[in-house]
Amino acid sequence: MLISYKNVNVYQDSGIKVLEGVNLEVNEGEMVYVIGRVGSGKSSLLKTLYGELDVDEADEAIVLERDLKTIRRKDIPGLRRDLGVVFQNFQLLSDRTVYKNLRFVLKATGWKDNDAINNRISEVMEQIGLDEKLFKMPNELSGGEQQRVAIARAILNHPKLIIADEPTGNLDKETADSIMQLLKSIAETGTAVIMSTHNIGLVNKYPGKAFQCQDGKMEQVIIKPKA
Repeated sequence: MLISYKNVNVYQDSGIKVLEGVNLEVNEGEMVYVIGRVGSGKSSLLKTLYGELDVDEADEAIVLERDLKTIRRKDIPGLRRDLGVVFQNFQLLSDRTVYKNLRFVLKATGWKDNDAINNRISEVMEQIGLDEKLFKMPNELSGGEQQRVAIARAILNHPKLIIADEPTGNLDKETADSIMQLLKSIAETGTAVIMSTHNIGLVNKYPGKAFQCQDGKMEQVIIKPKA
């Protein structure tokens, strides 16, 4: 099991409790959706998974075999190296090419052999279907292409878990579909994907395990696949 949350309370940066008594299990290869309106707590929940927000009140809060109730600040970078995070606004480094964005991540996480670095970058760029864009600057890419590069960055280190916060939120319908197809294909390789969204249509079209955040609670819901 990659994530085991039992009776977890989730707080915003401001100290306001947004979710109470969260129970969540995520296993390898699962596609998991956290659905809810803006302000429902879904993004705050995801932030607890990678140590951006603390977990102080829980019966159990385990992510990738780390206990988030007792994890030390100095151990959080190690947790983040073992998972991938995809943000709605991409967060690519605007002053360097796609290649240098990806190389920066690998160097920062301990890769030293240049041939291995180049081979891994080529692999992920082929996986996301943008190998011809390797030496473009971020501002030369469309929004969908930038999000694909952000996903490539997230899978560089072969993570067991991808956390994606509204990855299709700024994209048109066709581009959002292509991003969802990519995330589903990643899940099919055994990497779990947990993503927040307010777009119930996407969840219907690309079914998985789904949880609804509403009125301070998070409950599992049954989503019927779109015919």
